[in-house]
Amino acid sequence: MFKKFFSNQFSLIAYSFRWTLIVLPTAIAIGSTVAFFLWLLNWAIHYRFTHTWLLYLLPVAGVAIHFLYKLYGRSAERGNNLIIDEIHQPGGGVPKRMAPLILITTVITHLFGGSAGREGTAVQIGGSLANLFSRLFKLNELDTRLLLTAGIAAGFGAVFGTPLTGTVFAIEVLTVGRIQYTALLPCLVAGFVGDATVSAWGVHHTMYHIDVLKTSAEYYHHHLPLDLVLLLKVIVASAVFGLISMAFANTTHLVKDYAVKWIKTDWLIPVCGGLAIIALTFAIGKPDYLSLGVEGEYPGAVTIVSAFHQNGADFFSWLWKLIYTAITLGTGFKGGEVTPLFYMGATAGNTLATILNAPVSLFAALGFIAVFAGATKTPLACTIMGIELFGTEHTLLFAIACFTAYYFSGDAGIYSAQRRNKDGDVSV
Repeated sequence: MFKKFFSNQFSLIAYSFRWTLIVLPTAIAIGSTVAFFLWLLNWAIHYRFTHTWLLYLLPVAGVAIHFLYKLYGRSAERGNNLIIDEIHQPGGGVPKRMAPLILITTVITHLFGGSAGREGTAVQIGGSLANLFSRLFKLNELDTRLLLTAGIAAGFGAVFGTPLTGTVFAIEVLTVGRIQYTALLPCLVAGFVGDATVSAWGVHHTMYHIDVLKTSAEYYHHHLPLDLVLLLKVIVASAVFGLISMAFANTTHLVKDYAVKWIKTDWLIPVCGGLAIIALTFAIGKPDYLSLGVEGEYPGAVTIVSAFHQNGADFFSWLWKLIYTAITLGTGFKGGEVTPLFYMGATAGNTLATILNAPVSLFAALGFIAVFAGATKTPLACTIMGIELFGTEHTLLFAIACFTAYYFSGDAGIYSAQRRNKDGDVSV
């Protein structure tokens, strides 16, 4: 018995040591590339702020992106879905060109005003570099799948400054209703090393803050501090957040399907998408829904940060961002969906807080993570993201919001390659 015990412990130590040695250089490379991407993205966004005429070249930028992928992209155009498929069932591998292609084309999208995010870029950088290192280390098929999963964790943790979220997201996003714990250690190391690498390069993330809540003491229980009226409002709002997630996923798929159906010349699809974004911006009269949405082009612009304050968003800001992003990504521009989902959630939370007479900053934070949870089908990772970004005080509300939004978001998600556990239960 003792011999078996020590043998198991030795095997565990050897396993941990081996994967740490494999993941360390991989995560450092991913974190460094993500840091460069974030720096370049920040430059592109601020450059457009001072050169607003660049928006008029968005259709031309779309054509350039289209031909870059047509000439060099091949399977890389499938993006995150290709990486998820390669983890489930290895095939042709993740091409090395995926990382530079998605980095360049995402920066182009934001430079000219397209409404997209950055998570997709970071995850694809992670998957592409992880596949490269798996070949350098001559890993077998099973180990390659684990390293690809760790690459997702490193990319996600690095781009948002949320290493634990990146860890859980990587193992939760692959199959709805199933968590593969065998990848936990590599993902944990990758998430933290990727985030630490970005910090070491001096790249900083946006900070968000929830105001101190003023609630009546009569609602509080000795062991479980919970305002029951507030809880009811959170559940109602979270159901709406889930419906917004479903609307975004379905709208993006519809834009893509109808664009292919109605526009027979491929390169005209991004041209039409770019023209639609320009027309919408003219119709609305302000550029608030272009690009990332974290920083404003002018004082008083609606941003993710402003949504945490009273009157920091318009009533339909979340809807405009949904339409802008669905058009941008559905017509072939590149980037991610997650930061726009943050924007939709935070601004919708701002609106619902006004309607329900609820704390604005809290509901903006709940929308921030809950819309993301519904769209990606990763409620556990999004609950952890709430803790990493906003603190532990409202952990219970974070969990309620994310899981409620998940249940109300329907079957469709933003990742078509995501699989569903047949039993619908969590398995390991």
